[in-house]
Amino acid sequence: MKRLLICLSIILIFGSKQFFLLNFIGTSYAQQTPIPKYAKWSQIALLETKEKYPQAKIVDYLHIGRDKGENTSEEKFKLWLKQNNKEFGVSVTIIFDNKTEQMIDVKLRETTR
Repeated sequence: MKRLLICLSIILIFGSKQFFLLNFIGTSYAQQTPIPKYAKWSQIALLETKEKYPQAKIVDYLHIGRDKGENTSEEKFKLWLKQNNKEFGVSVTIIFDNKTEQMIDVKLRETTR
């Protein structure tokens, strides 16, 4: 009887581990990364740039950072565009209300680098 209990215990322990491992074999899990706080503003930066330069192709993008003020904040981006044989940068600054997160202004400025 004692041997039977030991055998059943071993089967349950190894059987449950095997079942547990079988659930993970052949299953891929995507790494969950949080959405950055500036995602909303980067979409606006891309749309505003595309509106101002409809013939240009956006070839690169960089989030510079956020300058947080008491009432408003500025989210800053740098985009690199190509139009015909010309490449140029566009600095985009989006000013928004801290409490409501409503956009106040968007400033675009061409740069050479």
